[in-house]
Amino acid sequence: MIAFDEDLAGRVREVLADQSGVSEKRMFGGLAWLVHGHMAVVALNGGGLMVRVARADHEAMLTEPGTATMVMRGRPLRGWITVAEHACATRPTLATWVRRGLTYALTLPGR
Repeated sequence: MIAFDEDLAGRVREVLADQSGVSEKRMFGGLAWLVHGHMAVVALNGGGLMVRVARADHEAMLTEPGTATMVMRGRPLRGWITVAEHACATRPTLATWVRRGLTYALTLPGR
């Protein structure tokens, strides 16, 4: 059973192709990419992304088109942004969001 967009997953893989320490794991009804064990980005069930960002940057990220705070079990998750499918449809916009998640995950302590 595949719940995530395979095309989007392939495009994310292309952006992350040269990054070491990346692994994939099915999570949140989608497909997550982790770097050195830390989640960076998720291709969500139904399209779009969930991107990990610094809490300090959270509000600024919400000013960008197609973004919202990730809500899980009715609770907003500060530091996690959802990006609508239309807001990451082009290679440059997708790459920007994937790199944001990757950049933040790389700041976290190694596992």
